[in-house]
Amino acid sequence: MTGDPRIPEVPIDAAAAPFGTGLGDIDLTEVSEQETPVVCVPEEEYDKVVAERDEYLDALQRLKAEFENYRRRVDRDRELQHHAGVRDLVGELLPVIDNLERAIAALGGGGDQIVAGVEMVRGQLAGLLSGRGVEEIQAHRTAFDPTVHEAVAQHPTDEHDEGTVVHVAEKGYRLGQTVLRPAKVIVAARPPEPEG
Repeated sequence: MTGDPRIPEVPIDAAAAPFGTGLGDIDLTEVSEQETPVVCVPEEEYDKVVAERDEYLDALQRLKAEFENYRRRVDRDRELQHHAGVRDLVGELLPVIDNLERAIAALGGGGDQIVAGVEMVRGQLAGLLSGRGVEEIQAHRTAFDPTVHEAVAQHPTDEHDEGTVVHVAEKGYRLGQTVLRPAKVIVAARPPEPEG
């Protein structure tokens, strides 16, 4: 006898029974008629187990949150690396497109087959860039926007409102919201007042 009223006493014959006892040795009518024994654990041990459980649960929840943050960060970094790679490639290809457009303009109507061939190459490059999400920045006859346009000159005129782009010197391009190169433009200005 232990003397502690919270710890139930186990009958000696049940404690002495070997673990391998088959079901045939147990009288089920006796078991069902007996009260189910209640195991009492000292309060200090119970509190310790509950605290340990709460600690493990808290650690698991923190680990889960950290993993979600890590996954989001990896996805964001992957997208940034992809954009950086496309941006670098496009930065190298844009001067090629500019030169092809200059060659087409310089040839004019002479050598129709050469113009058609160069135009075809320019179209292929433009298609490649647009397939990667690169868009031309619209500039001609739009209001000057310093976030996407770079003014290289002003043209005094009465034909257009002040601040309107009247000529595009070099096309600009963007990838999503990122401006790869601003459009270099000539902007309409108010003509000077006639003297006297």
